[in-house]
Amino acid sequence: MKLVILDRDGVINHDSADYIKSAEEWQPIEGSLEAIAKLSRLGFTVVVATNQSGLARGLFDLDDLEAMHSKLTEMVETRGGSIAAIFYCPHGPDDNCSCRKPKTGLVDAIEVEFDVCAEGAPFVGDSLRDLETGLAKGCQPILVRTGKGEQTLAKLAKEPVDGLENTPVFDDLAAAAAYIADHFG
Repeated sequence: MKLVILDRDGVINHDSADYIKSAEEWQPIEGSLEAIAKLSRLGFTVVVATNQSGLARGLFDLDDLEAMHSKLTEMVETRGGSIAAIFYCPHGPDDNCSCRKPKTGLVDAIEVEFDVCAEGAPFVGDSLRDLETGLAKGCQPILVRTGKGEQTLAKLAKEPVDGLENTPVFDDLAAAAAYIADHFG
C-alpha cells in the first residue's frame, strides 16, 4: 500500500485563526482537490490526519465536522479521486491526549485501521506539529507554504529541529503531490 498522510487546514483548505466551523466556511485551496484525486488515481491511499480542537472548544459540533468532511470527500470524488479515511483529534491543547499532533496517536490509528506501517510514507503539513508527527513515526515530512507554512519555515530557519533539516518544501499541495508521485510512486 502506498500511503500518503495529509493535514487538513492550511494544506487542503484555507485556514482561519477563528477556526473553520462549518461546511460553508470550509473552502479548498486552489489545486488541492485535484492533487488528492491525482494521487488517488495513481494508487495512493490518501488519508487525512487533523487536529480539530474547535470541537473541544465548543466552536462547532460533530455534525458540523462531518458536514465539512462530507464536502471534502464529495469534492474529491467529483474529480475522480477518493480519500480513504479522515482521522481527527477532537481534544483541546490542554487535554493531554495521545492523538493531538505532534503526538502520534492519529498515525498510530491509521496504521491499525489499514494494517500498514507509516514509516517512509509522505506526511504533508503546514505546521511544525505536522512535521514533528511525521518525523516521530518515521514518515517523510513535507512542508507546504500555504496555511501556516511560511511561519513554520521562518521558525525552522531560526530554530532548526533535528531531523527536519532536509524537509522538502513546496508552494502548495499540488506541487507536493507532483513530488510525491515522482518520488514515492
